[in-house]
Amino acid sequence: MSQRKRIRGNPSTAPEASQQPDAHDSEDDLLSQAQTATQVQRNLEKLTPEQIEQKVSEVVQFILIKDQKKLPIKRADIVKNVLKEYKSIYAEILNRVSQILKQVFGLKLVEIDVKNHVYIVVNRLEHQGGDCMKVEGSTAKMGLLMVILSLIFMKGNSAKESMIWEVLKKLHIDISERHQDLGDVKKLITEEFVRQKYLEYNRVPHTDPPEYEFLWGPRAFHETSKTKVLNFVAMIQNKDPKSWTAQYKEAQAEEAAKASGTASRPK
Repeated sequence: MSQRKRIRGNPSTAPEASQQPDAHDSEDDLLSQAQTATQVQRNLEKLTPEQIEQKVSEVVQFILIKDQKKLPIKRADIVKNVLKEYKSIYAEILNRVSQILKQVFGLKLVEIDVKNHVYIVVNRLEHQGGDCMKVEGSTAKMGLLMVILSLIFMKGNSAKESMIWEVLKKLHIDISERHQDLGDVKKLITEEFVRQKYLEYNRVPHTDPPEYEFLWGPRAFHETSKTKVLNFVAMIQNKDPKSWTAQYKEAQAEEAAKASGTASRPK
């Protein structure tokens, strides 16, 4: 019996290993050898938290875009298009991604083909009331918006346009090019999200050449919260929300204000 058949992955995170992988699918064959927790931990220690966070964000966005078209998601495609040289920590990345999909977007990642490691995304929550974001029914757009709202909050409630574009480029979303699924990303962010009141887009005073910044719009304050956004960031970075003292206090203050009926948006 080969070693591959004796190895078992972590049932709570990594997909089950295929017992008879196709010979031609060499990359997926390598991944099918599920790693032990010790091996994964060793591989994680070779990377910085920022590198891991970056890959988690990229995989979340990749899955949301695939889900927009209701396409099955293959593990081999995640590795080839997103993880690449980070494939040795696939199980940990997928675990964090699954948590974010579940807790932030109300989605569940389901493996429908254990042999070939194919997934679909299903709705697991029936949202009630108005306390959830609905961006024209597009989960991919909602994911992009959540990233932007997170950047704004973590940067002190305003974020320069140039910084937003730089972060999106790291997520393989280049505003200078038309995105296959999101279309004209710059127009989506600076016009559609602004028109829908999720974002405000203002010129920074006394800047020459002119610079612009983003702030939360009034709809964002109604449909999400600083606590939810901070939890989103914490899940991506695998940290306790209290790690960001200032943001945590601000989020708690907002929750207290909402409970007392005195909540107001920051100036």
